[in-house]
Amino acid sequence: QVQLVESGGGLVQAGDSLRLSCAASGRPFSSYAMGWFRQAPGKEREFVARITWTDGMILYSTAVKGRFTISRDSAKNTVFLQMNSLKPEDTAVYYCASARVLGVLPQAYDSWGQGTQVTVSS
Repeated sequence: QVQLVESGGGLVQAGDSLRLSCAASGRPFSSYAMGWFRQAPGKEREFVARITWTDGMILYSTAVKGRFTISRDSAKNTVFLQMNSLKPEDTAVYYCASARVLGVLPQAYDSWGQGTQVTVSS
């Protein structure tokens, strides 16, 4: 089981930037990919971005492509989400998750962090 801890959320204004971090511990070598998801009140959890540990293959959702950047530090078992040009509609709880297969659905991920709140005011 992989344990994940997110950090870096907060309250910002529209147009600002935030950087989220996700530290993996436990058995991170069992993880093939790391994903970021978000969930706004009353909405389904949605895919944001994912990256593979070995070759760094990246995929973004249409909503964040061009504004968010996912990266990883394999030596530190840490994944980052740099969020620029934030919009009020980016407000949500952001979760990182670990998967042993490639996927964009939450069901493909088997370990989740506790989430970190990102609030963007207009």
